[in-house]
Amino acid sequence: MAFLHFLFGIFGNATALFLFLVPTITFKRILRNKSTEQFSGLPYVMTMLNCLLSAWYGLPFVSPHNILVSTINGTGALIEFIYVVIFLIYAPRKEKSKILAILTFVLTVFSAVVFVSLFALHGHVRKLFCGSAATVFSIIMYASPLSIMRMVIKTKSVEFMPFFLSLFVFLCGTSWFVFGLLGRDPFVAVPNGFGCALGAMQLILYAIYRKNKGGADKLSGRDDSMETGLGKPHQEKQSNTHNGGH
Repeated sequence: MAFLHFLFGIFGNATALFLFLVPTITFKRILRNKSTEQFSGLPYVMTMLNCLLSAWYGLPFVSPHNILVSTINGTGALIEFIYVVIFLIYAPRKEKSKILAILTFVLTVFSAVVFVSLFALHGHVRKLFCGSAATVFSIIMYASPLSIMRMVIKTKSVEFMPFFLSLFVFLCGTSWFVFGLLGRDPFVAVPNGFGCALGAMQLILYAIYRKNKGGADKLSGRDDSMETGLGKPHQEKQSNTHNGGH
């Protein structure tokens, strides 16, 4: 049982790392054009918060036997921070002020969770508090592709929902869901069970509409996001991207 727990944790690390690296396609474009264009920086900041909370939750003095949760989410937090820094460098002044304000909020929330869990809580109550915070933001992160799924159903096109991205969302969610079950940890199992189900739904939609990849042109001016809320459809034809794992 311990070996299987470790094995699914390693597999979860690998699939989550892939998802964290998907937005490099978008950021190569930003660096090349020296502009964030119409892309949004919000998902990167919020994913960073999720990673920070999950990494904190996985530390031994908070949640024993979850160090693999900390390793991948610590890595994810660093990757997302790099994305945020690049975004801030090339974002217009108004967007930059907005992202800086949200980043301040994110760091404040994380600092508050750390402070409270270190100095006010102990044992099971500490795990409950940190796990609940991590779970809420993990579910929010996994739920972000819902707008893409809605657009797929409306346009009957998978043009903006890449197969391999959907596949890895499913594999990542499934890996951590099983990891949480084997470790009897609801704070890992529940949000990733949600992610597993959403990933499966995306794959089902892909199977239904896979032969139609050109029906979304009429929505080229919409505000829907391609990489868990990043950018607009007409831009994402050239850069399919993002999501992350617990």
